[in-house]
Amino acid sequence: MAHQDGGWRERLEAGRSRVALGLRALGRGAADLLMPPLAHDSPEAAASAGLTPDAWTRVTFLEDPVCDGCGAGFEMDGGVFASPRCAACLARPYAFARARAACVYDEASRGLILKFKHGDHQPFAPLFARWLSRSAAPLLEEADAVAPVPLHRFRLLSRRFNQAAEIARPLARGAGLDYLPDALVRQTHTTTQGGKSARGRRLNVRKAFAVTEEGRRRIKGRRILLVDDVLTTGATAEACAHALLEAGARAVDLAVIARVRTARELPT
Repeated sequence: MAHQDGGWRERLEAGRSRVALGLRALGRGAADLLMPPLAHDSPEAAASAGLTPDAWTRVTFLEDPVCDGCGAGFEMDGGVFASPRCAACLARPYAFARARAACVYDEASRGLILKFKHGDHQPFAPLFARWLSRSAAPLLEEADAVAPVPLHRFRLLSRRFNQAAEIARPLARGAGLDYLPDALVRQTHTTTQGGKSARGRRLNVRKAFAVTEEGRRRIKGRRILLVDDVLTTGATAEACAHALLEAGARAVDLAVIARVRTARELPT
């Protein structure tokens, strides 16, 4: 009898859960009818929160096969015997082990990212996190924790939020991973990376990042997924990876919203 009572209670709780989920779905549907969600890139109403159909078609999303080291798209699948890395990554591997980008950084994606980064348009954050949850799925499966590339406090005051942190937080939550917003700090206020050569970028951020004492305890022996907005030459991500590895991280991977097509070139 006790066993039957327990089964009855379980069925009752399951029924209540289904009713609650149905009511929430009904509420969302009613809200969408009364106040349709707006596209992030337009004042137009959309079928669901995100981008207008025109914006979706213009963004060049990166699909497999991609280089395991830098996330660059391969023009064709080389088959089971092909190297998983491009020639540039084979010649000079990055400090981070693997990388993935959701899309190519071009005219279509640049405006969206700059609106998010400099226009204080934070609704883009969960959208970009969803993009990364798909493109960086292989990295999330192996990661122990997620950490954003930090901003210097002066830049944080002017920008009001760290765009990498706004993406990394929902990404970590969705994957059920530890989120480490303060593991890394930017200890020097570097000049902007824009307009600098690859060497100039590396010199600009060399020794710019450090791991906090709390961060050191939380990263030791763990595989960290580093999150940033754009991969250009990889100088910033490499500086962060060096700091994390020197502080005891087992490995560092990188996930970005977008990468420039020429992020990697064969060293000369």
